[in-house]
Amino acid sequence: MHQSSGRWRLGLGLSLVTVFLWGVLPLALTVTLQVLDVYTIVWFRFLTAFLLLAIYLFVKKKLPTLAELRATSWQLLVVATIFLAANYFLFMQGLAFTAPANAEVIIQLSSVLLSFGGLVIFHERYTLYQWLGVGILASGFALFFHAQLATIITAKGQYLLGSGLLVLGAVAWAIYALSQKQLLQSLSSAKIMLIIYGGCALLFTPLAKINTIFTLDNFHFTTLVFCAFNTLIAYGAFAESLEHWQASRVSAVIALAPIITLFSGWLMSAIAPNIISHEQISLLGILGAFLVVLGSISITLGKAH
Repeated sequence: MHQSSGRWRLGLGLSLVTVFLWGVLPLALTVTLQVLDVYTIVWFRFLTAFLLLAIYLFVKKKLPTLAELRATSWQLLVVATIFLAANYFLFMQGLAFTAPANAEVIIQLSSVLLSFGGLVIFHERYTLYQWLGVGILASGFALFFHAQLATIITAKGQYLLGSGLLVLGAVAWAIYALSQKQLLQSLSSAKIMLIIYGGCALLFTPLAKINTIFTLDNFHFTTLVFCAFNTLIAYGAFAESLEHWQASRVSAVIALAPIITLFSGWLMSAIAPNIISHEQISLLGILGAFLVVLGSISITLGKAH
């Protein structure tokens, strides 16, 4: 099994980059969904990330070699590619049917599943202090998203369907992430992502309406490009963080993404209310946010055996 390098500060820094980019991503995707379909957006994100990463690795003379490819588990690569593609599609479709905050809440199931996958598959361990952190984290989310969870339970039609798709997307992402970590035994994170991005772009090519991209105005095209760069940088940082830190701890930091989403949504709604509607946060929600942060810190800084 893959073992982390032990450079936890680097792993923490990379995780923070990931959580910020993933936190603002639902807002950018919501704007882009106003003018493009799900398949085209996903295809553009994967293709752009693949091309930029291929150029970077070519310049650095770090493209995968034949020897490395032969030593790699292609079964795991296929699994990682299919499930990351599924995650992107399910998250986008769920987001189209619901709202950014709701999408970011439900997709946090992926972090929980990754965390427990790290405990079971990679034999990572939590101390009692960290298990208490898990309890605090769960309580914080329950309080913070009380209003959204109530809406999910009572909603009918597209909103409920979208929430179900997001749950499936979370499962797909956890399977991808665990496969990605194991692949680090034979390939660097950048080389793995290059292959996965290329495979995902091919999967969505027949479904994408490429001509619609050329009809976008400057604002929506810039937003689409941001989503594509977000894909490259965030997943690159995430993949590299797994090289240096335990999967269970990376997942604890990533759990902060909903707070970034809601804060960014509040800021954007204040600047441009016609694009993103304002999110109301109660005192109970603020308390929940504090508990989420406290729980995440407990899990992240708790010393494992």
